[in-house]
Amino acid sequence: MIKVSVVGAKGRMGSHVVEAVNAAPDMELALALDAGDDLTAITPANTDVVVEFTVPSASLNNVLTLIGQSVDVVVGTTGWTPDKLAQVRGVMSAQQSVFIAPNFAISAVLADYFARVAAPYFESAEVIEMHHPDKVDAPSGTAIHTAQGIAASRKAAGLGAMPDATQTDGGSRGQVVDGVHVHAVRLRGLNAHEEVLFGNAGEQLVLRADSFDRTSFMPGVLLAVRKVETGEYPGLTVGLDNFLDL
Repeated sequence: MIKVSVVGAKGRMGSHVVEAVNAAPDMELALALDAGDDLTAITPANTDVVVEFTVPSASLNNVLTLIGQSVDVVVGTTGWTPDKLAQVRGVMSAQQSVFIAPNFAISAVLADYFARVAAPYFESAEVIEMHHPDKVDAPSGTAIHTAQGIAASRKAAGLGAMPDATQTDGGSRGQVVDGVHVHAVRLRGLNAHEEVLFGNAGEQLVLRADSFDRTSFMPGVLLAVRKVETGEYPGLTVGLDNFLDL
């Protein structure tokens, strides 16, 4: 049995993780901790893998504390920047595993992968992400990751900047991530949705991933826990695509 502790256990995502771990035949819940609880209660003696689902303002400190406790960590909190990732790499031991996922939904991971494949073949690309209004960060970590992947694929293909003759912009063109415009919608009734738009003269490709309920993330979370627990992925791994045969 894989002993799993959950940090952020009372949150919107954390509570679903607790239920998923309890329902998994090969896992058992070790500790369920939330804001204000002492993370040093988590040790290798009682925990194989920690799942951290909190908020961007707390996640880095949580992960650094858990690394100090010498446990492996699966992180679902978004808001990770290159600087934060560098801090994690800087304190990890060679044997320790930390996994960070911009998104745990299989549909979103595949859309992100397909976007990288399509990017070199289109003159233009933009990303639109749509979430519920209770989400604290914008744009989403998934959308940023998608834009970064599109930009990297375009650069590897030798493509230059995308066409854009905009001369006045009050913010409607969205955030520019590595040259890719990313737009965020916050609307009651939505859960988690992303569209990636590609365009050439006379044609368009639209990739769309929809997660209608938070339960859609749980198979990805459990997959990450199982992969990390094997010890076959030491160091920092970012993106569920690393655990899929893509």
